[in-house]
Amino acid sequence: MFVSDCRREFYDLIVTQRVLLLVASDVDALCACKILQALFQCDHVQYTLVPVSGWQELETAFLEHKDQFKYFVLINCGANVDLLEILQPEEDTFFFVCDSHRPINVVNVYNDTQIKLLVKQDDDLDVPAYDDIFRDEEDEEEDPENESDGSEPSEKRRRFEEDVIERTMKRRQRREWEARRREILFDYEQYEYHGTSSAMVMFDLAWIMSKDLNDMLWWAIVGLTDQWVQDKITQMKYVTDIGILQRHVSRHNHRNEDEENSLSIDCMRIAFEYDLRLALYQHWSLYESLCNTSYTSASLKLWSVQGQKRLQEFLADMGLPLKQVKQKFNSMDVSLKENLREMIEESANKFGMKDLRVQTFSIHFGFKNKFSASDIVYATTSLMENIEKEGHETTNFIKALDSLSRGNLDKLHQGLDLAKKQLRAIQQTVASCICTNLVISQGPFLYCSLMEGTPDVKLFSKPVSLCLLSKYLLKSFVCSTKNKRCKLLPLVMAAPMDVEQGTVIMVGIPPETESSDKKNLCGRAFEKAADSTNSRTLHNHFEMSIIELKTEDRSKFLDALISLLS
Repeated sequence: MFVSDCRREFYDLIVTQRVLLLVASDVDALCACKILQALFQCDHVQYTLVPVSGWQELETAFLEHKDQFKYFVLINCGANVDLLEILQPEEDTFFFVCDSHRPINVVNVYNDTQIKLLVKQDDDLDVPAYDDIFRDEEDEEEDPENESDGSEPSEKRRRFEEDVIERTMKRRQRREWEARRREILFDYEQYEYHGTSSAMVMFDLAWIMSKDLNDMLWWAIVGLTDQWVQDKITQMKYVTDIGILQRHVSRHNHRNEDEENSLSIDCMRIAFEYDLRLALYQHWSLYESLCNTSYTSASLKLWSVQGQKRLQEFLADMGLPLKQVKQKFNSMDVSLKENLREMIEESANKFGMKDLRVQTFSIHFGFKNKFSASDIVYATTSLMENIEKEGHETTNFIKALDSLSRGNLDKLHQGLDLAKKQLRAIQQTVASCICTNLVISQGPFLYCSLMEGTPDVKLFSKPVSLCLLSKYLLKSFVCSTKNKRCKLLPLVMAAPMDVEQGTVIMVGIPPETESSDKKNLCGRAFEKAADSTNSRTLHNHFEMSIIELKTEDRSKFLDALISLLS
């Protein structure tokens, strides 16, 4: 059931209870969690936080805690499956689901008692009508032959014939209804996509209760930016949501512009700005950032010798000396930095990079600390998917969560260093895949498989890193190929998951078209291909388009996928 009043139907109910928070492993979920934790701290709500990275962990966490808790809050997990069927809870257990995954399962939508969905009402959900999906079971009528009402045999026979015709009609109507139901559900569930960021939904709740702080607003901004960096939402949706957050930023940070009432330099300030679409450039060198940002790398085709020449021409056109460009951004001449954005934009237009400018927000505290929202997203993602084993499995999650707090700058800087390594690894892998022709057309989709022994292959056994690699690779491949049809094809990418168990992780990415609505049909196709071939797959990720598969079943799975999508 959709919650229309988050304060009355959600927060006021749980504020006096012990609550279990089940939080998915993505940056948007972490930001939503931080906002909710801050609200819980205000009202002294008792809660336990459990990170969950997939359905198996969600089920395990529920089974372990179902006796101690009756109220469960699920962040970025649980909306797109039938929760009651998976978890089999008692009738006095309640789930509050704040999840950006779409489509939302129809059973969750029409369950009025146990499942409450915290979803932005403006989202275009297109949920089928109740009567099209659910039908009350009709009691079978008693056989009229058994009735002895003393009427004439001819009368009995006539009534019996009428009854047979009526039953036949009902059966036909039911078959037609069931066929229509299957069609409606197929259309509704065919594509996977994302709605409004969970962090924004939680910030709306804080705002309604007049408990919104600048920190919470920053987390909402980072949650939205995560969706944009991971390419989960359309440019139109991003710009619309940026506009909503910009009004809140003006409300919270207006004192910065007034000289008489200006804030101390140590206070936190959020500013809206048009920034460059260059990853981590303020914490890196401009040269490294240009080389390792997917947009510039793909546009200039930096994996080729010709592309490297174009990069030199691009820098020469801006009039930037190589010595300046290759040193840390902070160490560049102030005179160059002052007009840098305008210089880069002007030259970028000549080189066909018209979208190098992007609307975003930055945060300042103290003299040295300035971060853009995308910096935080890259750093937090890298901390969460750090492949160096350090302690318990949840260590990475806790570190990533901590890095979002202003007091943990050391963790944030550690995340930035890891993010640079991750971006370098992605660009090197993209270059080697394109130069060695690893991306092949399978007919209805493009396919690329990373071999065991590829550099940094362990990093790409992690879902978010593999998704980022796949999106960068598809963008670069579309720029490098002369085949126009490739723009219309999705990419299926595989990487070794666990060599000992012989499994691969596989991800499906929607086509790289300008009008792309970010709807992904790979998830449903993966399910059907696995069912039709009895492939040993594990659909454990909250994103349906990410699966784990036994290596020896890969060829028959791909054959089924080709015939399905053809």
